[in-house]
Amino acid sequence: MHDNRPTSEDRVRRFLREMLPARRHLATAPLTIEAWEVPGEPVPFEQARHQSYTPVSVGDRWGRPWSTLWLHVTGEVPAGWTAGEDRDIELQLDLSFTNMPGFQAEALIWTPEGETVKAVNPYNQYLTLEPGERVDYYLECAANPNVPGDWTFAPTALGDPATAGEDPIYDLTTLQLAWRSRSVWELEQDVVALNGLMHTLPEQSARRFDILRALGEALDAADPDDLHGTAPDARERLRGVLEAPANASALTVIATGHAHIDSAWLWPLRETKRKCARTFSNVCWLLERYPQLTFSCSSAQQYQWIRDEYPGLFRRIAGHVAAGRFVPVGGMWVESDTNMPGSEAMARQFLHGKKFFLDEFGVETRETWLPDSFGYSAALPQICALAGNDAFLTQKVSWNQYSTFPHHTFQWEGIDGTTQFTHFPPIDAYNGQLTAAELAYFEENFKDKGASHLGLTPTGWGDGGGGPTREMLASAERFADLDGAPKVEWSTSCDFFDRAREDYEEPPVWNGELYLELHRGTYSSQIHGKQGNRRTEALMHDVELWSATAAHLVDSFAYPHEEIDSLWDKLLLLQFHDILPGSSIAWVHREAEQSYEHITERGEALVAAALEALGDDSGTALTANSAGRTRRGVAPLALAAPAAPGAAPQVEEAGGAVTVRTDALQVTIDERGLLTSLREGADGREAIAPGAAGALLQLHRDAPNAWDSWDIDEFYRHVHRDLEAEGAPALTRAEDGTVQVAVTYRTRAEGAAERPYEGMPSVGTGSRITVTYSVAPGAAALGIDLDVDWHERKKVLKLAFPLDVRAAVMSSEIQFGHIDRPVPVNTTADFGRFETCAHRWVRVAEADYGIALANDSSYGHDVRRVLREDDGGTTTVVRATVLRAAQFPDPLAEEGRYRLRYAIRPGAAVGEAIDLGEDLNQPLRTVQRADELAPVARLGDGEDAGGSARIQTVKLAEDRSGDLVVRLYEAEGRRTGTTLEVPGARVLEVVDLLERPLTAGAPLGHRAARTEGSAMDLALRPFEITSVRVRI
Repeated sequence: MHDNRPTSEDRVRRFLREMLPARRHLATAPLTIEAWEVPGEPVPFEQARHQSYTPVSVGDRWGRPWSTLWLHVTGEVPAGWTAGEDRDIELQLDLSFTNMPGFQAEALIWTPEGETVKAVNPYNQYLTLEPGERVDYYLECAANPNVPGDWTFAPTALGDPATAGEDPIYDLTTLQLAWRSRSVWELEQDVVALNGLMHTLPEQSARRFDILRALGEALDAADPDDLHGTAPDARERLRGVLEAPANASALTVIATGHAHIDSAWLWPLRETKRKCARTFSNVCWLLERYPQLTFSCSSAQQYQWIRDEYPGLFRRIAGHVAAGRFVPVGGMWVESDTNMPGSEAMARQFLHGKKFFLDEFGVETRETWLPDSFGYSAALPQICALAGNDAFLTQKVSWNQYSTFPHHTFQWEGIDGTTQFTHFPPIDAYNGQLTAAELAYFEENFKDKGASHLGLTPTGWGDGGGGPTREMLASAERFADLDGAPKVEWSTSCDFFDRAREDYEEPPVWNGELYLELHRGTYSSQIHGKQGNRRTEALMHDVELWSATAAHLVDSFAYPHEEIDSLWDKLLLLQFHDILPGSSIAWVHREAEQSYEHITERGEALVAAALEALGDDSGTALTANSAGRTRRGVAPLALAAPAAPGAAPQVEEAGGAVTVRTDALQVTIDERGLLTSLREGADGREAIAPGAAGALLQLHRDAPNAWDSWDIDEFYRHVHRDLEAEGAPALTRAEDGTVQVAVTYRTRAEGAAERPYEGMPSVGTGSRITVTYSVAPGAAALGIDLDVDWHERKKVLKLAFPLDVRAAVMSSEIQFGHIDRPVPVNTTADFGRFETCAHRWVRVAEADYGIALANDSSYGHDVRRVLREDDGGTTTVVRATVLRAAQFPDPLAEEGRYRLRYAIRPGAAVGEAIDLGEDLNQPLRTVQRADELAPVARLGDGEDAGGSARIQTVKLAEDRSGDLVVRLYEAEGRRTGTTLEVPGARVLEVVDLLERPLTAGAPLGHRAARTEGSAMDLALRPFEITSVRVRI
């Protein structure tokens, strides 16, 4: 047999490229189009409907960046246009779409009565109509600019409406009626599926030859002059190869409809609301026409937006939820970052998210759904389980730069030993299309095949793409049971996880974090957002603690449930995985700053109201200690007179150097303004490496290959400059006796200042940094404050401490505990972990000696070991990432003035590292009250009564019963026993994060060893979280 495959395959390609697209429609007809351009921000339909519309034509320019154009489209379906199995009628709209699935213009179709119909997106440009229908629709067209362009990551003016320009950026390319040949479209789907499958098969596969022969016969039968009439015969020639069943050993692909919509990113929050409305309208439209389709949708916040602003659409969604086809997943308020949110905030993502789904739909999610976040904290498995979730999904780890994760289905074990059954979709994406190539990749890539036989594929375009398309549905139909490919079926993620557990009897276990070897710069980008997050998290802790205390003790005080919930919702939204990480456009981050200011203003007002209710007019000043340990002699969570400060530090100056000493600390700042000695008291071990200096400011070039605000690439470490101070250190003493030593640095502008686009301020003009060291009376730690006026481009600033310890790991605080990451670089994964995230502190140590570095807003850190040639010792260099200066997507991301605070403590145990971080982040407050006030809840009585347990949160119950909820955790990684005492308590009960009883024998059953009166004895395993509901 002669081999004519190249010619035959080229024939098929040209048929798909040229013949089919030109013959999809039997006829077209024009429509009458009128338009009204919204002068400012988007307006509701009811307002738009009553405006004065003017005639426009196909081909007209439209759409200033970020503007909205309303089109009123009228007309009639021509007489004689029929619809049935072989043809249908459509309204078609092209807003100048490119081949990108999103990141551009979109539209939402409305009826004159104000009901949403469906979306118009780049791969979803139609609305099906009925024969003889009178066409009367309003189209809300969003002129969202293509911010990423060709993904060159160059600075752009498009991320801010003030700089985006006033000229229209789109054409009204198509708006017409079309009489579509359903027969031609179905033939196209057959050929696309089979041609795609053919190219995934081995060159000499008999199945490949069978398909190519059938395609040739189909093309012979397809008459270009009457493709509509001959398409059924052509399809008949393909029936045999389309009906050949899949192999018995074929894998199963569970497809679930999906549309990953970033809650903000390259568009502002207001546009996300409209993206959700467009996508959800489109999904409802599909669900009403395709009974096999299911759709998985996370993020309670997005549902709330629809409920509040599109009530008719929300009712449609609720109906599909009740039918089990529009499926809430994830149980979180948003798909948040999981590296940086604090302990309570991470718990609240689930509390607020799951509570919304339960209240609105009566649905409890079981899987955590985070396909796109930038790595996953090792604290998550326990938090997820305590929220009632038992499965976890992501695909992001497939983006690793260096190492390849060894599993797609496995048990993920957290820092406390809790596990979550976890799945990474083998397509390594969350916007599946169910093409033949994608299905072949699924099978080839699936790392657990042989032991497991099925995987999940979230299917549909996100971020303005509208979710699943009819082409995806057609592909799923053809690949349901097709020889040479995995079998595809529609179902839900919950069904998938149930079946996967049954299928995979002994899945492997992965312990620890799911670190992403990418997007490491997000720990440090947009520092104002990092500071806003850290400070408002601490503030919400105080709001709840003092409000709960006042509600418990003062009859006239009403706990502000509604405002607390509202403030938490705002804070949780800001932890979305492109807002808190700092990877959104300027518009998003400007609004985030405003939200943090609002949370701060209202949160401080609530704290003030609670402390005022607890206080009196005696004029006696007491200290309010909201921390989980005694400070300044004030018990945890109590109001009391503070103990007298320790003795004032002693100061010695010699040769331009300054030595400051307390009973617990001795430091030396040399004439360069650097830290050359750090000891526990005068006779303590030296922490600074021989010949080295700490608190060293190091400036690196920071120009990653891509993803500017997201990434720090490894090669940034190759070149840096140690900054040198201008002038000698300045010594002062504050009124409270604190000794301060200040030194100032300036960076120089390297090359000419830049204005990447017209109207942009100059960047790269150089920065001014003042470092102030402080030693308070009786201090055991050195405070280091940075006042930075930052004006750099593509730079990263590090604060370095070369320490005389041989550390095997660096301990870093995460939610409800800490994680130990290896310092030596032995493996590819170790090499890829060159920048890591920590919350309030990091610690490096030998067996009997540790050094802790705490911060008030820095999350990014790095650590490395250096062998010293002179004495053979080891220096461990710990660095905090202070500031970056990325230029995409926000070209002015870090411009401005910032204050950052650090503290370093020699000889610090883990508990003392926690204390150090708490001191920097949880300020003491003052209240006027005559007599001291005992805490509303405490751990035991006497010295070290709590062991290593700490109270994290005190609040009132969500159900507004007045019950108190106390959340505590084991903080140091060891077993401990403690007694929770709540004066006046009648009932104490261990509950989950949703404040429901944890039954005895539950997988996470926190065992109460004894409950007697107002006390409960608890035995906690390392890093165990326990929530106790208290009825008083």
